[in-house]
Amino acid sequence: MTDNKSQLKWLWLSGLVIVLDQISKQMVSASFELYERLPVVPSFNITLLHNRGAAFSFLNDAGGWQRWFFVLLALGISVYLLQWLRKLPAHRLCLAIALALILGGAIGNLWDRLLHGFVVDFIQVYYQQWYFPAFNVADSAITVGAVLLLVDAFRHPADE
Repeated sequence: MTDNKSQLKWLWLSGLVIVLDQISKQMVSASFELYERLPVVPSFNITLLHNRGAAFSFLNDAGGWQRWFFVLLALGISVYLLQWLRKLPAHRLCLAIALALILGGAIGNLWDRLLHGFVVDFIQVYYQQWYFPAFNVADSAITVGAVLLLVDAFRHPADE
């Protein structure tokens, strides 16, 4: 049983994601006006946006109920991921890192929703006139974690 609990050691990674996410959001929020844009390099801007919805601004204009829906969803997912990480066998390193990244990202955005009622986004990538929806450090961690989940699924297709 001690081997299984050893995967909780990856919670430091979740904590790091949360800290980097919140520091970066605070820095941008303190330095930028809403919608202000700073070109960094071609195809990359820093711009302050407030997302009241979910990924790609889904339900952004839903009237307010979505805040508490996404808070409850993030709480439920976080508890589930924590339990999964706790029960995970020691040899599932890739999966442990994936879960820790997703957990950190979920909590980073959850903190924003609880504190502000919206998620602070500021990373803007574009090509010519096409703009990818703005995102943040938490979203990046969730995305990398999701990719690692897929990698792990291909590496261990019949496991558990």
